[in-house]
Amino acid sequence: MHRRNQSTISEFLLLGLSNQPEQQNLIFALFLGMYLVTVVGNGLIILTIGLDSYLHTPMYIFLANLSFADISSISTSVPKMLMNIQTKSQSISYESCITQMYFSIMFVAIDNFLLGAMAYDRFVAICHPLNYMTIMQPRLCILLTVISWVLSNIVSLTHTLLLLQLLFCDSNTLPHFFCDLALLLELSCSDTMINELVLFLVGLPVITFPFAVILFSYICIVRAVMRISSTEGKWKAFSTCGSHLTVVLLFYGTIVGVYFFPSSTHRDDRDKIGAVLFTVVTPMVNPFIYSLRNKDMKGALRKLISRKSFLPLMP
Repeated sequence: MHRRNQSTISEFLLLGLSNQPEQQNLIFALFLGMYLVTVVGNGLIILTIGLDSYLHTPMYIFLANLSFADISSISTSVPKMLMNIQTKSQSISYESCITQMYFSIMFVAIDNFLLGAMAYDRFVAICHPLNYMTIMQPRLCILLTVISWVLSNIVSLTHTLLLLQLLFCDSNTLPHFFCDLALLLELSCSDTMINELVLFLVGLPVITFPFAVILFSYICIVRAVMRISSTEGKWKAFSTCGSHLTVVLLFYGTIVGVYFFPSSTHRDDRDKIGAVLFTVVTPMVNPFIYSLRNKDMKGALRKLISRKSFLPLMP
């Protein structure tokens, strides 16, 4: 790797969420708790879907991938932040910073694509129920999942390779708790016009295309449900996509709330709030949304817990 020819610095300094020493212990405890809840909650989702054959359907396969992506997403940033707080160090090596940026981009992109795939699954289930098994075959499910992962890696790799061409001179301080692409571009002493152009040209469809699929799917779903005569039938149809819709509203609501509405806070504070919502809060609450609002998941989790509870009593 020819990094030393591209940059005169060997590490970056992550300033974290606060520069107040008295707040570090609180931040450490809070984020450690959220990290453990996220890993355990999403891990239970993956384990439940894997062990319950009733949940081996396209929707839950997408959900298992989303849970894995959520665990991976929070693991790219929070453990390093916690380690820096404990060691009272703000440094991260050049290579680790670039790697962290690569995976943070990839997992945000994969969330977008998977939410779009899940919306399409709900569209087929509600609007074309008689043809659901014919359309949503395992082959299509696997194909959509693979395409989501491949496209996310391509997007992330594109930004990473372009970033590696930039020079980083004297300044190496990032006012964040992980290596964010936008901040790295600001820090570079090279011309970043191409990077910013690619960021716009690639980033825009990554957000808008899955969102368009979701919007189209739910417009069709609402129209189909409105044609159902009984209130019970309407509620049953809506309940099959309630958890997914809640996650979609949380995910895209965060984007709109943080980046499209004016804020009284400084830009650095707004970016940190957005990053915490994306990388920590959303992955943490997703398991609760799917386990509390989805009767199939609740039933499967109860069976899993009951099975584990009785295992020590078995000879």
